[in-house]
Amino acid sequence: MALQLTQAVSDGIRRTVSRTGGILFLGFLIIQLGVQTSVNSAVLGFLPPAAAEQFEQNVGLALPIPGSVGIALFIALTVLSSTFFVVLSRTFAQPLSDVSTFPATSTRRLGRATAIALVGGVIVSFSIMIGTILLLFPGLFLAASFLFFIFAVAVEDRGLIGSLKRSWGLARGSRLKLGLLVVVSALFGGFLGGVGSLLDLAGMAVVSDVVTVVLTTVFFLPYYAIIASAYLQLRDGRDAPNRSTATPVDASQTPEL
Repeated sequence: MALQLTQAVSDGIRRTVSRTGGILFLGFLIIQLGVQTSVNSAVLGFLPPAAAEQFEQNVGLALPIPGSVGIALFIALTVLSSTFFVVLSRTFAQPLSDVSTFPATSTRRLGRATAIALVGGVIVSFSIMIGTILLLFPGLFLAASFLFFIFAVAVEDRGLIGSLKRSWGLARGSRLKLGLLVVVSALFGGFLGGVGSLLDLAGMAVVSDVVTVVLTTVFFLPYYAIIASAYLQLRDGRDAPNRSTATPVDASQTPEL
């Protein structure tokens, strides 16, 4: 089945504009604010006191905590973020009629799914980074191929290798259209970097962090809902024939009684 990208976009937006979409928006926003604060706090915490006092106004959101505590907070929030994306994927991959509520399976084998999502996310990110360094096209190709990894983990309860293979298979034949989604996210990242840099140059580091986090949440929540819709299209389109077409019984091979 060919991916209908415009349908995925409209369907994804409808999935976002719901009660669960609002809850997920707040959760995403809080996690992103926490991650940014933990990174800034870790940087300041490891600087000598004189240097920390000098750069404090240029760092943005930060807490007066030791650098080691900042790193521990960052690690905890990274794990929480993986858990969040498992729940997000299960919620957005529901039928559209059910998307206003969280699925009963949202916490099913959550620890296992979180661990696989975390490890797989590192592998996918590293692969895309290497592909992009070598040449832009391999990075884009890999990013499009592994867009559905988190859904294979969260929705289908697959393991690490199985989820990578499943995402690769689902993307086959639709990588050009999926690549457009990757390019849009990359362009948004460039825009976001420009906005943050301008606010930093204006001496508004805290405002820069807040604006960056809010814009990131506003963009990426519907973005993941669109990917969820694309995943459902390709999954149902490819699995339906397998479910509906049973292997016919060859009567000639049936032994006579």
